[in-house]
Amino acid sequence: MSDSTTTETIIVIGASSLIAQAFIEQTCNQHAKQQPNLPAAESLQIITISRQASIKLPELMDCELTDSINHQHFNCDYQQASIEQCVTDIAAIAGNVTRIVMCNGILHSKNQQISTKEPGLMPEKRIEDIDAHSLEQLFYANSIVPMLWLSALTSLLSQARHKVSGEQKCVISILSARVGSISDNRLGGWYGYRASKAALNMLIKTTAVEYARRLKRVKLIAFHPGTTDTPLSKPFQANVPPGKLFTPTFVASQLHQIMDNIEPDGEASYLDWQGEPINW
Repeated sequence: MSDSTTTETIIVIGASSLIAQAFIEQTCNQHAKQQPNLPAAESLQIITISRQASIKLPELMDCELTDSINHQHFNCDYQQASIEQCVTDIAAIAGNVTRIVMCNGILHSKNQQISTKEPGLMPEKRIEDIDAHSLEQLFYANSIVPMLWLSALTSLLSQARHKVSGEQKCVISILSARVGSISDNRLGGWYGYRASKAALNMLIKTTAVEYARRLKRVKLIAFHPGTTDTPLSKPFQANVPPGKLFTPTFVASQLHQIMDNIEPDGEASYLDWQGEPINW
């Protein structure tokens, strides 16, 4: 195992989601395939964060684990104090952070992130369906939580031990949605979800402006995975056209390719699963 200060580190937030699990699985398998061609001391550190008290990768997925892969898990309730403490703990063990993936988000009350004690939450079909409590839940989960993570992680990525420079890069991908595009909104409805994702996009874009000055080798992506076969989309899959309901494995593979090939340019990118830009 290499020095922890230089170990490539990948951080996955919302690690219990199916897209996150598929991303981790592919990360492990990709590293295992590359291992014969890597220096003997080259290692990979995977840091996972979720509401779960613990996650063990062999239980989470069918991936090829090797002695060169180190896994650390952190429990977080996604409140600001917990997020900040989590990042402080991560900073003490993380090496060279090359990728950060945020897979948090809610759409309806059947999502795992919402307590069953909460009132029912479903996308609004008409303006009379607007409910203050539902809007608060959507904005907190979809907009505020990712921004709290970006704020805390900025301090981590600014530390000399973790700061990327030269040919190195750190790519941060945050799950957004095409319905968060203001210019693309022609169908209406889904007020809270659309607005919370539009707010997320603005927060990401604004962060990129500051990163262009402070963290030039960090690239931010607002990623639209398409309709993926997960609990989030389950109630709405009946009307999905044939071939347009993607598996988490497919989406994770597409995201891997995008993160591999994209370069920091001082701007945020709003991309779909094909790597095609979406109008903000």
